[in-house]
Amino acid sequence: MQRYQRYILRQLVGPFLFITFGLTAVIWLTQSLRFIDLIVNKGLSLSAFVYLSMLLLPSFLGVILPVSLFCAILFAYNRLTMDSELISLRTVGLSPWALAGPALLLAAIVTVVVYAINMYFVPTSFREFKDRQFVIRSDYSSVLLQEGVFTSLIDDVTVYVRARKSNGELLGILVYDSRIAAQPVTMMAERGALVQTDRGPRFVLVNGNRQEINQEDGQLSLLYFERYALDLGHFTESPKNRWREPRERYLHELLNPGPGHDDQRNKNKFWAEAHRRIATPLHAIGLTIIAMATLLAGPLNRRGQWRRILIGIGVAFLFEAVGLGLINVVVKTPSLMPLMYLNIVAAIGGGLYVLVRRPRRRPDAAAQSAVEARN
Repeated sequence: MQRYQRYILRQLVGPFLFITFGLTAVIWLTQSLRFIDLIVNKGLSLSAFVYLSMLLLPSFLGVILPVSLFCAILFAYNRLTMDSELISLRTVGLSPWALAGPALLLAAIVTVVVYAINMYFVPTSFREFKDRQFVIRSDYSSVLLQEGVFTSLIDDVTVYVRARKSNGELLGILVYDSRIAAQPVTMMAERGALVQTDRGPRFVLVNGNRQEINQEDGQLSLLYFERYALDLGHFTESPKNRWREPRERYLHELLNPGPGHDDQRNKNKFWAEAHRRIATPLHAIGLTIIAMATLLAGPLNRRGQWRRILIGIGVAFLFEAVGLGLINVVVKTPSLMPLMYLNIVAAIGGGLYVLVRRPRRRPDAAAQSAVEARN
């Protein structure tokens, strides 16, 4: 690597790390705010909060890195142009392709890093996150019920509690159980409690009634009871036996879903997620080529290149928007999957064409560039 290339690379690394850190901190903060309620109202420890929040980092770091690289390239190369450093390098015969070398090298490194994140760290961290969330939901089930709040205790079971005592006893209980969609059940009780048994946790209701409406004739069935135990066996399910979401699965699991009903029903989502992980790391190269074509194609102007920069930002925004939109489209129409890669090829091919082509220059353009270089 030439000395000037090492110099440009150093100018890129600093802004890249700074922008990456800033964007990561902002997004991490916004994502972690949803866990504040678990600390304030539901007894989650601070260490568990930090650990859960950190597990979310890889899921958005793969998106941040290419964008940070694009911003760093625009900043660093524009600054080098305004300081006449790039203009001086061009006057000694260096081509735009040679000046783009350090940025392309950094883009290749970022691409490899994003591939590692997408292929290993995202499924590993998100799987751990969902397992921890599942365990915390089980461990803190006794504090999930808040006074005067309708709470989803488990899927399709909503509970309302008028008051709770310090010993864990609950007063004024309303339960709506719709786990069997055709036969929803409403239960009311004077008091109750969440208790652990040998067969798992149970929601014990005392002095109440159970109401069920026949969906065929609309007749109400009413049963009074002194003691009723609602099974919450969902809490005892092992995290390892959970159905894994697409983001929790490794690439080979996405490309080869199991024969189960849930896997087959979400086959298109697996397919889209697999190709998203393959395609999105290449966005680092696409955004780099767009930035290089924006700043290095044609004559350089040390007075500022804001018009070029704004055009480059617009093209990059369109490139990213199309890429994200195609991910959702592929879920519904898997046959459109090649468009995800065509979008990347179009960005790279178009940027390379603009970067390496030799535009026609007016006779006075060369003289003007030489005068600017001397000034």
